[in-house]
Amino acid sequence: MESANAAIRERRTTGTLQFVRRGLAAVFLLGVVGTAIELVLLEHTEDVKQWIPLALFALGFLLFLPLLIRPTAGMLRAFAVCMVVFIASGLLGTWFHYEGNVEFELERTPELSGQALFQAAMGGATPALAPGTMIQLGLIGLLYTFRHPARRRADASDSSSSEML
Repeated sequence: MESANAAIRERRTTGTLQFVRRGLAAVFLLGVVGTAIELVLLEHTEDVKQWIPLALFALGFLLFLPLLIRPTAGMLRAFAVCMVVFIASGLLGTWFHYEGNVEFELERTPELSGQALFQAAMGGATPALAPGTMIQLGLIGLLYTFRHPARRRADASDSSSSEML
């Protein structure tokens, strides 16, 4: 009886995790595609730095599609690395936006400093926290890979083949 209850709990947990993983996949895809379209419409293509998120969105999208169809441990690792780069680019983008706003605010009002300059830069023409979207999408992508069944299958096959040696 106890083993039957454990099997039922295991199936429920597996079903719940599949549902959450599908939700994370949908949010990731909508976020990547939607934000990429928005950046193109905003002409976020003036210099190389502005192309970084667009290139990462394309890479993340291209790495993610095969994961939906036939995931492998190697693809999960590559995608996870890409998500870490998403997070790093979000942090870097926040700095670029803030730095550009500081420069702009100081051109307009050279006497600004301290808290006043910080507030003006954070609320400046370039949204300083907009690159946080890259951080969010990177975290969503990493959550998608967390304890993914394809990784467990690879770990199980690695341990069984090492036991044979």
